[in-house]
Amino acid sequence: MIAQIYVDDIVFGGMSEKMVDLFVTQMKSEFDMSLVGELNYFLGLQVRQMEDTLFVSQSKYAKELVKKFGLENATHKRTPAGTHIKLSKDESGTEVDQSMYRSMIGSLLYLTASRPDISFAVGVCARYQAAPKASHLVQVKRIIKYVSGTSEYGILYANNTDPKLVGYCNADWAGNADDRKSTYGGCFFLGNNLISWFSKKQNCVSLSTVEAEYIAAGSGCT
Repeated sequence: MIAQIYVDDIVFGGMSEKMVDLFVTQMKSEFDMSLVGELNYFLGLQVRQMEDTLFVSQSKYAKELVKKFGLENATHKRTPAGTHIKLSKDESGTEVDQSMYRSMIGSLLYLTASRPDISFAVGVCARYQAAPKASHLVQVKRIIKYVSGTSEYGILYANNTDPKLVGYCNADWAGNADDRKSTYGGCFFLGNNLISWFSKKQNCVSLSTVEAEYIAAGSGCT
């Protein structure tokens, strides 16, 4: 087994140099590994390390994504989705290339690793991969146009923050036009640092907004 270890003061939370050396020695005794220095780029994630903060983004990947689907010259959108539009199966709509649609969704899903702002919109569009229609493709392209104008967005982490865990959750009610199921989501902060987020359609049909939000709160607590 080969392991690449990135060592720096931020990752190790201020460990002394002696402790880092001891850790590296122990790892080398167990694995075939190489010490490649400070982490800057890993699996599409760009990591910029500053004195007290760490910025994680996928700007290079985002720009390549936009270019891959030929939307680099398209007009940028200010939001990933319109608030007045609800997608449905649109069974009478014009069919589009499934492979291309799924490729777009897959690329966007990987981008959500550092872009929680598109998680909800991408999740909704991902529901229609089995039989995508022109109306679905329009919405996916809107997300990509939004990404095109916000490719430098990412997540900032600071080490001088209060380590208090805080979570937020919410849900719509019967937001899905096809089965009347609700969509719920949540995000969690350790101090000011965003560490986890989700957006998902509920498994059951809620009979009220209270029930939908109760389910969201329960999922958030777990």
